[in-house]
Amino acid sequence: MRLLLVEDDNHVAAALSAVLARHGFAVTHARNGEEALQALVPESSGFGVVLLDLGLPDQDGYEVCGKIRKRTSTPVIMVTARSDVRSRIHGLNLGADDYVVKPYDTGELLARIHAVSRRNAHEEGAAAAETALRLGSVHIELPTRQVSVDGSVVQLTRKEFDLLALLAQRPGVVFRREQIISEVWRTSWEGTGRTLEVHVASLRSKLRMPALIETVRGVGYRLVAPAA
Repeated sequence: MRLLLVEDDNHVAAALSAVLARHGFAVTHARNGEEALQALVPESSGFGVVLLDLGLPDQDGYEVCGKIRKRTSTPVIMVTARSDVRSRIHGLNLGADDYVVKPYDTGELLARIHAVSRRNAHEEGAAAAETALRLGSVHIELPTRQVSVDGSVVQLTRKEFDLLALLAQRPGVVFRREQIISEVWRTSWEGTGRTLEVHVASLRSKLRMPALIETVRGVGYRLVAPAA
């Protein structure tokens, strides 16, 4: 797999590139946001994943993430030293597919890279189901992966859509956290629980329906169908 590493620290980039190469990745190193955006033109450049450090010298990392998402559907994993939920939600709202917080374990990083690449391949190869879900004012078009509320389209990331679609297919049913992680992230619960919480918070914010997804303490989540 080809991987675009966006990292301004040459020493960090060299060490990480060596690790990634040992695991079968062909790494292209971009030292700033502009180099990263140029490397992604055209989209047929063939990168399987973009690993984006947010601490860039020329542009705000969040801004770069938003620009990347506008020109390509390649999965983006943010690397950030900011551990607060609001910063993570902001990155996910801009189109990032996942994030890792510094300092991170190399094994965790590799697992997240493989997870987003598997998920992307699965979505591209799967035939779109000719189905739509309507829950009150929320309309979910599965073939086009489009969500609207009261007729207004809401932009969701891949994982946000997959999470919402999963819960919406069985309104009122409690999905265990482990089940959601397995079906949406296609990985195990370990190390991914916080990611789920961030995505639930992001969905509630984007849809402007805090009560739409109910937390069942100690178990998981369920979707509470809104009134029409």
